[in-house]
Amino acid sequence: MLTFGRNAVLELLKTDKTIEKIMLEKGAQGTLGRIFAEARQKGVRVQFADRAVLDKACGDKRHQGVVAFTTDFIYADIADMGGGDESLIVLCDGIEDVHNLGSILRVAECAGADGVVIPKAKGASVTEAVIRISAGAAEHIPVAKVPSVNAAVDDLKKRGYWVYALEADGTPIYDADLSGKVALVVGGEDSGVHRLTREKCDGVLSIPLMGKVNSLNASVALGIAVYEVVRAKRKK
Repeated sequence: MLTFGRNAVLELLKTDKTIEKIMLEKGAQGTLGRIFAEARQKGVRVQFADRAVLDKACGDKRHQGVVAFTTDFIYADIADMGGGDESLIVLCDGIEDVHNLGSILRVAECAGADGVVIPKAKGASVTEAVIRISAGAAEHIPVAKVPSVNAAVDDLKKRGYWVYALEADGTPIYDADLSGKVALVVGGEDSGVHRLTREKCDGVLSIPLMGKVNSLNASVALGIAVYEVVRAKRKK
């Protein structure tokens, strides 16, 4: 598996994951020089190569002069996520765009969420592109891949979570009690949260829209929502 991009590789070096080697563009300076120093300190093999070699390794992807070769991404178990009285978990219901998934992982990690849940089918997986787009956040936040988002909702409710779907026609999120264990379900770009999933949730929350456009990007909506949860928990 490839991890590429300067921030993503720097974050990867902070983890305990096995890095087989790092390929750096010849003449590495600045951030690339820092990556080289940290890789050497951790005992990771570093290979210098021409840009054309990095281009070939990544196809048409933007590698920013660095590519790390690792084992495949290791998914977490949803049962190991959270557990604290103020836990926060994010569920993705049909997020198919890698840019959205990468941004969601970044938002969730920055907000201190305990994990992100994605479906095995009908949704993006954690790929090299997702890791890069997440700016390395994918290396720090647990990601569980489950057969059924609906079953995951049921499981979290049994564990004491209040599960809320993020949709346009719900209760304004600013009026909701977001204390305790909270799980937020964010839907796909076109379909939103699926009907059955929505019905299984404890409620539907929405972000008031003041302009003429009738929807927010999934990762942007999640960003607003998770920080409302953070704000509610800081009040306690």
